[in-house]
Amino acid sequence: MTKAAYRDHLGRPIVAVTGMGVVTSLGQGLKDNWAALTGGVSGIHGITRFPVDGLNTRISGTVDFISVPVENPVERSYAYARETTDEALAQAGLSGEFGGPLFLAAPPIEPDWRDRFALADRAPASQRPGDAYDRFLSVLREKPDPALHEAWAFGSISERLSDRYGTRGLPVTLSTACASGATAIQLGVEAIRQGRTDRALTVGTDGSVTAEALIRFALLSALSTQNDPPTRASKPFSKDRDGFVIAEGAATLVLESLESAVARGAKVLGILKGCGEKADHFHRTRSSPDGGPAIATIRAALEDAGMDESGIGYINAHGTSTPENDKMEYLSMSTVFGDRLAGIPVSSNKSMIGHTLTAAGAVEAVFSIQTMLTGTLPPTINYQNPDPAIELDVVPNVKRDSKVSAVLSNSFGFGGQNASLVMTAEPA
Repeated sequence: MTKAAYRDHLGRPIVAVTGMGVVTSLGQGLKDNWAALTGGVSGIHGITRFPVDGLNTRISGTVDFISVPVENPVERSYAYARETTDEALAQAGLSGEFGGPLFLAAPPIEPDWRDRFALADRAPASQRPGDAYDRFLSVLREKPDPALHEAWAFGSISERLSDRYGTRGLPVTLSTACASGATAIQLGVEAIRQGRTDRALTVGTDGSVTAEALIRFALLSALSTQNDPPTRASKPFSKDRDGFVIAEGAATLVLESLESAVARGAKVLGILKGCGEKADHFHRTRSSPDGGPAIATIRAALEDAGMDESGIGYINAHGTSTPENDKMEYLSMSTVFGDRLAGIPVSSNKSMIGHTLTAAGAVEAVFSIQTMLTGTLPPTINYQNPDPAIELDVVPNVKRDSKVSAVLSNSFGFGGQNASLVMTAEPA
């Protein structure tokens, strides 16, 4: 291949994906996840991690099969990220020092009240202020504890991953709400395009399902209350959708310049062709109902990829199953793609895995690339009652065999964080 073959339409290095790993409520590893996802299996189940008596929402997509030394959100998020990164590096054929930067999307976690009280109880009685959180801080001031730092500090996950895999430079931890996983990938793409590195490790992880998190989202009226049966609760784009199902998971993608990947004989799984992001200042949690920022995000991703609307063969939708967000996403897609949207398959993985929050953009990027590799479109399950105001081919209930060479993946998050990725098959 000539040097020009490794450059995109703007003369930037083409960014390839050479390794992927994933954990969701469906299982550990890409093989098991893909078999369940394309089989229309739901990972949503009743919550057993904490009492749910009296709560309106009693279901989730927690990952309960990976053990952690301490049962808290930071330890869970780290464990999921570790497992997916091990898988991704093995697939990429990389071992030893990684030698590139780490971009991690992780949830902005605080210790929940149970942990705060437990810490406060360790303080001497004479030093215990009345407020539990003050007591929590008092313990940390009096007796600094590296283990506690690792268990609760927001940046400790990336620090531990960096130490484990030998990444270079200061590891970046970011949180852009439900767009975080896609944002981490975009940062990796930009680092390679700018010539700062030949490879980057991009990770999205979230193990933050706690009673406090559940209650906070419930107070926003964001969660589904259709608890019985749990597997039917998440129903994106359906008329009777009533909210998302909170879930956990992680995904890792190894990104490399195409030139570097070819030079070392790596298998190229797909190409990160374009990235788009736009802010939405409409509301702290709600998306702008006119879809303006989401429309601009999709168009920015297509422009960055050097493509127009006709090039997209499949859309991995954000598809949360909330009444307002699904409506807004449909408006944004129909505005960008016009009449052609009716012929583009659009499915939502969240119908089966729930909403993995910080990890969602990375998890869905992995599934988008896997769609191109296998020629199989995952379904949107629980699609029994179509919404007449949302006219989409959602690949209803059953997978479909269809070769696609370009995929759009949307992530539209709380707080006006919008990101879209365009991924394509390996270039000839």
